[in-house]
Amino acid sequence: MPNTKSAIRRVRRVKKQTQTNRIRKSKYKNAVKQMEILLKSKKNAEAKKFFSKFQSILMQVAKSGVINKKTAARKISRVSKLIK
Repeated sequence: MPNTKSAIRRVRRVKKQTQTNRIRKSKYKNAVKQMEILLKSKKNAEAKKFFSKFQSILMQVAKSGVINKKTAARKISRVSKLIK
């Protein structure tokens, strides 16, 4: 249990941050899963259409610090190789 005023405020802040990070992480995971499904089903046209959105989602999540920027770049790079 927090004892000081600043610690109480910090607990409230961390709760909000945790919720936001969970939303971002699920958004990221959903994008990755959807791209894997498109690639496995050999739907390259749809995968190419979704690629820009996929890239955007990964970079947004990386920018906010939920995942590492290099992790996002690596995933984008590997998917782009598979699409071409």
